Amino acid sequence: MHNKLVDVTKIFTFDSAHRLENYEGDCKYLHGHTYKLEITVRGTVDHRGMVIDFNDLKTAVKEKVINILDHRYLNEIFPFNPTCENMLVWIFQELEPVLTNDCHRLQRVVLWETPTSFGTLDREQFYA
Repeated sequence: MHNKLVDVTKIFTFDSAHRLENYEGDCKYLHGHTYKLEITVRGTVDHRGMVIDFNDLKTAVKEKVINILDHRYLNEIFPFNPTCENMLVWIFQELEPVLTNDCHRLQRVVLWETPTSFGTLDREQFYA
């Protein structure tokens, strides 16, 4: 067995609609995205050789994020402008308590709004 830190990432998708407030481009109008969400957990491997069971990671993300945002109008859910940046912070806040323990911690959240546009929030940025 070793004590090296290993990153484990699972990717999710969900479909949502939103419109951006205080914005003068096309995105001020109602539109939708198929978001791609990457969740990375960092830790040492346990007796099974795992940082976290992918099924446990999937369950946590579905419960705390996907089930809330999928096929929804984001402006009705959030008390803030539903930009990629603001959503990253919200997602990190929702997942950090359930994906952080003595063995592993939430390390990074990446949210793709389109195939060429995404934002990233790392643990160090979140706590800066």
